[in-house]
Amino acid sequence: MTTFDRIYFIVRMIPYGRVASYGQIAALAGNPRLSRVVGYALHVNPDPENIPCFRVVNREGRPSRAFAFGGENRQISLLELEGVKFIDGCVDMSSFRWQPGTDELAAIRAFMADEG
Repeated sequence: MTTFDRIYFIVRMIPYGRVASYGQIAALAGNPRLSRVVGYALHVNPDPENIPCFRVVNREGRPSRAFAFGGENRQISLLELEGVKFIDGCVDMSSFRWQPGTDELAAIRAFMADEG
């Protein structure tokens, strides 16, 4: 299992109407220093229909200028369609940041444990 597999597994868990930051995904995948790797993995997302990379923004809530699946405006549009609100071009992270629950964290741990 690759780092990308871990990233894609976690991104699939982000619920409708919520966002996560690159750093948050990196930390959940086991290394908080890999936020740029998260960005690259999402840029080459092999299955955008099932891996909702548009739900990942930077730590300030800014969408990606290099969003690979239609550009920054497309990412904003997709998030707004899910009810995500923006303030001055940034997602209102205090309201829309995904906070994984106990069951989700357990699923992530189990997925990581199955790697070995």
